[in-house]
Amino acid sequence: MKILGKCVLILGLVLAGFVLFCNLRISSYAKSRLYDSTGDIPHYHTAVVLGTSPNGRSGGPNRFFHARINACAELFEAGKIDRIIVSGDNRHVSYNEPEAMKRALVDKGVPAGVIFLDYAGFRTLDSVVRAKEVFGQPSFVVISQKFHNERAVFIAGKKGIDAVGFNAEDVGFHYGFVTHVREWFARCKVYLDLLLGKQPHFLGEPIDIG
Repeated sequence: MKILGKCVLILGLVLAGFVLFCNLRISSYAKSRLYDSTGDIPHYHTAVVLGTSPNGRSGGPNRFFHARINACAELFEAGKIDRIIVSGDNRHVSYNEPEAMKRALVDKGVPAGVIFLDYAGFRTLDSVVRAKEVFGQPSFVVISQKFHNERAVFIAGKKGIDAVGFNAEDVGFHYGFVTHVREWFARCKVYLDLLLGKQPHFLGEPIDIG
């Protein structure tokens, strides 16, 4: 039993160390590639808005979603982006993140003609890689909350993509607690995906966004 206990303790320490390493490494990598102000960020032809449900777990508005929409509309209004890819999950007819994002952006005054829908952005890796391989954008700005942008920018860099992040407003510790905890482990999966050479679920024919 003593040997088993030591093995469990060692395994626990190794796993904790791996989680800490992944999180610190990703945050450190992305630190100089994130922007909070429209005045500071350079002009980019394209923004990729990372998807999430417009509705929260309780059924009310999802604060993560609406903060990302506000950040994207702000960047477009400031003349810092020309085209927008809304990338999210559309696994079945009744759940369509890209369409919801497009409607919300149009409601904010963004012209529908500059918005392009990526229906296969099932994961952050898919959204980032598809922006380059399908939509032909080797350089772009990612729009999400800071913690999410850090991971997206890190993935982009490892895939040879020049990406920066524009940070949408965060939602507060209490509201976003579960999401932030999940993020710690999502960052570990990034390293495992890189090790295994994980690719997007779908690529497909190129889409010209001008």
